[in-house]
Amino acid sequence: MKRKTASKVLFATVFAALFALFMVACSSGSGSAASSSASASASSASSAAASSSASPAAAPANPVVRISTTTSVNDSGLLPYLQPYFEEATGYQWEITSAGTGAAIKKGETGDADALLVHAKASEEEFVNNGFGVERIPFMYNYFVIVGPADDPAGIKDCKTAAEAFKKIADSGSTFVSRGDDSGTNKKELQIWEAAGVAPTGQDWYVNAGAGMGATLTQAAERQGYTLSDKGTFLSNDAKKSLVILLGESDDMKNTYSMIAISPEKWPDTNSEGAKAFIDWMQGEQASKLIAEYGVAEYGEPLFYLLEK
Repeated sequence: MKRKTASKVLFATVFAALFALFMVACSSGSGSAASSSASASASSASSAAASSSASPAAAPANPVVRISTTTSVNDSGLLPYLQPYFEEATGYQWEITSAGTGAAIKKGETGDADALLVHAKASEEEFVNNGFGVERIPFMYNYFVIVGPADDPAGIKDCKTAAEAFKKIADSGSTFVSRGDDSGTNKKELQIWEAAGVAPTGQDWYVNAGAGMGATLTQAAERQGYTLSDKGTFLSNDAKKSLVILLGESDDMKNTYSMIAISPEKWPDTNSEGAKAFIDWMQGEQASKLIAEYGVAEYGEPLFYLLEK
């Protein structure tokens, strides 16, 4: 009897030990599954958060920014080159119209632009002083150049100033083609004639193109005459095949470009936020790098230079 009782006790002890081991194993497995489930949930939440943070910014309420600019910036190809970068970076879109600086500024006066990019300091300052613009912001420059036939019939290539060169052109009666369109380049040309003491209007050798820079260069090339151009447009124009730069980069030939946001006090419907985005981006790191590189690969030099901040 004692032997049977001892056997029963031994069996109960072994069974209890095995049952305890089974329960521990189940508990461990359940914890592992719970841990795995929690990890999966955390991973899922993290992925959702990452996906949310990677979502593109909401499009601006008014995405179109109307830029009124001079033909030199557009004809040189600079704005078309910058446009996709700006639009990708900001979500805004450019609507560009280009004309002579006088006509470009007029669009700001009539409320048909949100921002200007022009190059005629006196006219820009007058525009701001009259309350049409918020602030004149100079940010880049290139040079005006006098171009003409390689044989240089007026002999201007050794002149020290633009005024001296213009005086020689007038004295020799050599053909000079003027833009005649109240542009920044045209205003600069008239200042040089005044400094030279010459009144060219009405002279047989003085041709008024009444056109933008590209068309004026084409006429000068066809007539084998002289003209004043911004360097960037000349280098990117076919006229360089038959005309050459005879005077450039003198102190009196610097050509500064400025941006001006249209005043919302004058025109409440202007896209002020879009104009600010345009001006801020053009002064930012990405645009500065793009502008500094523009033209180097093709012409061996940039077409525009950034003003030091």
